[in-house]
Amino acid sequence: MASEPLVDNRSYVDRAVEVSTHVGLVFLLAAACFLILRPFLALITWGVIIAIAVYPAYRKLQLGLRGRRVLSAVLTTVLLLAVLVCPLVLLAGTFVGGIQTLAAHLKEGTLVIPPPPASIETWPVIGVPLKSAWSLASTNLTAALKSFAPQIKAVVAGLLSASAGIGLTVLQFALSIVVAGVLLANAGGASEVAHSFANRIFGERGPEFERLASSTIRSVTTGILGVALIQSLLAAIGFLAAGLPGAGLWAIMFLIAALLQVGALVLLPSVIYMFAISSVTKAVIFAVWCLIVALLDNVLKPLLLGRGVAVPIAVVFLGAIGGFVAMGLIGLFVGAIVLSVGYKLFTAWLDPAPVET
Repeated sequence: MASEPLVDNRSYVDRAVEVSTHVGLVFLLAAACFLILRPFLALITWGVIIAIAVYPAYRKLQLGLRGRRVLSAVLTTVLLLAVLVCPLVLLAGTFVGGIQTLAAHLKEGTLVIPPPPASIETWPVIGVPLKSAWSLASTNLTAALKSFAPQIKAVVAGLLSASAGIGLTVLQFALSIVVAGVLLANAGGASEVAHSFANRIFGERGPEFERLASSTIRSVTTGILGVALIQSLLAAIGFLAAGLPGAGLWAIMFLIAALLQVGALVLLPSVIYMFAISSVTKAVIFAVWCLIVALLDNVLKPLLLGRGVAVPIAVVFLGAIGGFVAMGLIGLFVGAIVLSVGYKLFTAWLDPAPVET
């Protein structure tokens, strides 16, 4: 009789050891898979987001091509790559052309900087030092370049580093588009995996949360990224029409700022610069155009975000900043979308009532 408890205890210990071994092996396998896939997580995440965002358009194209799944995916991928590459090539050409022109003027000694307007001195904080530096550059450019040589070297190094980072981000984004094309070509299998995953995580409410996630991704993609791209395109047109030096660089900075919901911070210095170097009429027209571009956000965002899926600006801002810190420039896109989706899923989880999408 005394041996029965010992047998029971021994079986419990053996079972606990077996379960602990299995759990440990599962954790080790998950950790190994994570380490292997870690370099590709950003590409896969962004590829999934792109695929979900463009899926309605892909379906229309597929119906137009009589159900040709692979051809539709290839055409969608090519169109997305064209949308990515063409504007960047134009902006890069403008930026390089501006640098070459500036270098030629410096080499020939024909670069002329107009004297600063008298009103600059009345600007708070930066007025006096800005007028001093500007006056020196307009009267003796060589001396000004020598006096600001350390700062210029730091700025040039920063620009080169930023250019390399932008190039890497564009490459990552292009690869993500290819991943999205592969997912679209296998939309049936990917949809089954998504259904199984949602049902496994959320149980009976799996389909509801799946629809919520997909609709939120599409709404945030069009409402945040779409508005930022439209504003950046219009801003770039204004920069080019006004003859703003380095219009391509200004447009890229505005795109980043627009994603952070602070596009006006880039437009304001450009307007000030135009008032300083051009005629009043031209500067006023440029300022009105910039005002229209800045206010366009308030008109387009409610329309493109859609009803019932609007996300607070604070969530988008925190997602963009956190994504940038965590993943670099591509995190501006991924962070805003992922945090917005997480916000909507969290609010839906708090509300026991069914969520209509």
